[in-house]
Amino acid sequence: MLPPKFTLSLSSAPLNFFKGQFAACAFASIQDTAATDHLGTILLEDEDARVRAAAAYALGQTGGEKAASLLLHALSAERDSVTRDYILEAIGKTASVSEIPETDFQSPGITWMYYRLGLRHETPPHFNTVIASYLDKKNDRVSRLGAAHFFARSKTLAIDNALAALTQALRSDPDPEVRMASAWALRKIKSKPSLEALSFAALNDSDYRVRVNAVNALESFPFNDTRTTLLSACNDSLVQVGVAAAGTIGKVADDNDVNDLIAAARNATHWRVQAMLYQAANITDNPQLNAEIIALYNSASHPYQKAALLMALNGRDALKFASDVLFTTEIPAIRTAAAQVIVALNGEYSESMQDKRMFLDLYTRGIALGDLAVTGLFTGALADDNLGFKDVVKDLTFLYQARDKFTLPRDYESYVPLERAIAFFEEREPDVVERPFNHPIDWDLVRRIPSHQKVLITTTQGEITIDLNVDAAPGSVANFVQLVQGGYYNGKAFHRVVPNFVVQGGCNRGDGWGSADYSIRSEFSQMRYVTGSVGLASAGKDTESTQWFITHSPTPHLDGRYTIFGAVSKGMDIVHRLEVGDSILSVRLVPAVNPG
Repeated sequence: MLPPKFTLSLSSAPLNFFKGQFAACAFASIQDTAATDHLGTILLEDEDARVRAAAAYALGQTGGEKAASLLLHALSAERDSVTRDYILEAIGKTASVSEIPETDFQSPGITWMYYRLGLRHETPPHFNTVIASYLDKKNDRVSRLGAAHFFARSKTLAIDNALAALTQALRSDPDPEVRMASAWALRKIKSKPSLEALSFAALNDSDYRVRVNAVNALESFPFNDTRTTLLSACNDSLVQVGVAAAGTIGKVADDNDVNDLIAAARNATHWRVQAMLYQAANITDNPQLNAEIIALYNSASHPYQKAALLMALNGRDALKFASDVLFTTEIPAIRTAAAQVIVALNGEYSESMQDKRMFLDLYTRGIALGDLAVTGLFTGALADDNLGFKDVVKDLTFLYQARDKFTLPRDYESYVPLERAIAFFEEREPDVVERPFNHPIDWDLVRRIPSHQKVLITTTQGEITIDLNVDAAPGSVANFVQLVQGGYYNGKAFHRVVPNFVVQGGCNRGDGWGSADYSIRSEFSQMRYVTGSVGLASAGKDTESTQWFITHSPTPHLDGRYTIFGAVSKGMDIVHRLEVGDSILSVRLVPAVNPG
């Protein structure tokens, strides 16, 4: 753990400043290239392998050609296998394709090196052959998982030469986390074997997360080839699969499928699946269908159901209804959905001067409400050059007045698009919106928190136990503990659930746009996002506050980008059952921590 008066002078810091694993790892959060040389010296000279590994991680997070050179040099000399894996992965974050080393040893770090490289660059086809060999079940789980995620997430689209390995992994790998990544990768290979493997997995895999990824991957195939599978998946026993299937249908269906989709929506057993199917069906201006959706909206009592039904509306009728809702509702989640509908329809109705003036009037009155989400969404639309608002906006007073009402850092997420809109009309580059350090770590509280402090979260679906990691994220854990002690989370909703990705809560508005009056520093550690990791939501580095999420499965693309401050130790079955609108009934520290 870092000492309470931890301060930095990067360009002149002596080597004795970097003491221990946590001190070296702290630079993974700071990401200042002035520390690169010092970190390189630690990587090459420190006697403690854990410290060398932390230095390698920090260099990977910091990036730059010098970091890549230091890491490549250190690889040949490193004999500790764990540290070598950290070096390999950091090389993937920093080196160019031509610099990637050929190795003569088997190591999980190799697949993760390729994975990190693939997130940054397209890679040549011969890399696929090397990486596909790691999907073989004779290899360790970590290597197989890295290989599957390379094919799933890399910028490389031409992976046809990995077809056999990926379909085999999807069908028979014993680890569902390898199967689900392989399923998502197969969306890149539009072939009959891919389609057959995905269609089977979508309806038959024993793990719902694999089924989710399989139906998501079917977005790459014509609806005529996937219709039966996707409509069946809409009625899966777990709603997350149905939500994913309805989302895929919305991407691939066209106006020839409207009647089938309306019938499926009417027969849907879950409100979220139903709303998404209505949205997929309502792809033209259909007054009769809008009336049906509006009737459901009026009879619904669940605010998130109302928000989802609003998103299903389309056409001129939808614009009028959404505008009425925007100015009458007091529920942020519904108001935000109404604003999203208006902005989406602006893309359809933006040619005539009459429409431009109508939308400008809506945006001017909406921004005057002072709502964070409405302002963020509407100013984003105003600054969209394709919508042509420079033809009609003559007075920026309404934008200046909105800016004067905002407070940083609380309103950062809305302030940024507002500043961009003002800059757009003033024909200048937007000012950089600074995020000043404003919430120091309470080190006295940190010292009172045990290393494996437990938190019991009671939800409408059941209980979840989280183990906090104060050593890896002292500031984040202290902030969370303070919020728990103040009862902040009690009664808050899980406003965001993305199937086989995350459940997210802690927003004081219930729509994802809320924050406290302060922000805290990001804390990037060597922890990885695995199933059940607990992380802090953010709008960029050092913008974290009250919102947090739990992962359904490994999400390595979040590693080093979002603070991890804990992990679920009990109740993942509850996490998998959580749906949008489920509530946090209470959060309790076990044992209690003295507030001081």
